Amino acid sequence: MTQPTTIRRVRDPQRTALSLAADGVPVLPLRRGKMPFGNCPACAGNACGGRPNMKAPGPCHCPDVCHAWAAATTDPDVITSPAWAAAWRRAVCVGYHPGGAGLTVVDLDDATAVAWARATLPATRTVATTRGEHWIYRGTMASRNAVWPGVDIKSAMAYARYLGLGTGPLTDLPDTVRALAAAKPPTTPATMPAVVAPMGDGACPHRTPAYLERGVEMAVDRISEARAQVHATVYRVFLAVLSRHGRCGCLTDVHIARLFAAAQAKGETVRHCMDAWANARSRLGL
Repeated sequence: MTQPTTIRRVRDPQRTALSLAADGVPVLPLRRGKMPFGNCPACAGNACGGRPNMKAPGPCHCPDVCHAWAAATTDPDVITSPAWAAAWRRAVCVGYHPGGAGLTVVDLDDATAVAWARATLPATRTVATTRGEHWIYRGTMASRNAVWPGVDIKSAMAYARYLGLGTGPLTDLPDTVRALAAAKPPTTPATMPAVVAPMGDGACPHRTPAYLERGVEMAVDRISEARAQVHATVYRVFLAVLSRHGRCGCLTDVHIARLFAAAQAKGETVRHCMDAWANARSRLGL
């Protein structure tokens, strides 16, 4: 994929698909609901034997838009064929096969997942989505859904929605992302309920929004760098953040989610985080 400058929305799916295909990105049309088109009657239930790279015997030479991610192609003759042209007229967006382009997409479904990624994963190219972000890395791996609450991995044998060029340079796929596909997904939320957010109405000491942002970043770094007494460190960090930023009401759920995500990445449970947060608030009288 080419080096991005700004986020760009798709207006002409077929033209966008041809541009991506020229850059070596396998594409396919997506219908309403961001879903691929269903198999044609001859291919229903993989009766045809499946497309190459599918988990079924034999190639399928169907000219229609079949087999979901396996339909993705860089061939302009296929993309402009009559069968595909009919699909493009009904398509609402363009999908692509990240693994086929040598990429991995970490799909962050909401603000909490984005906060978790910022506290946990190396920075890379990001693309804004309707509710969250796509983080795109250079390299491929097995795809897996729900590796963390609100987080899916899309690479080999998967498709992602194309939403624009994004911002930032591509980073090589890190071991931290590969490990997510091998780890057991957590069964608890990545953050605590919003009702624990401070509701202070005191005078705001922040000269600029960057002051609060930098304070949260430093708190996340301190938790992430803890090598011993993690639980005590988490409590002290929560106490420091609340003592400085807890009375004016500027802390948001996203800030708290980042702190909780950093603590959970060090092995703390949601219950530990909630207890530490509640104890820090109680000590400060919040």
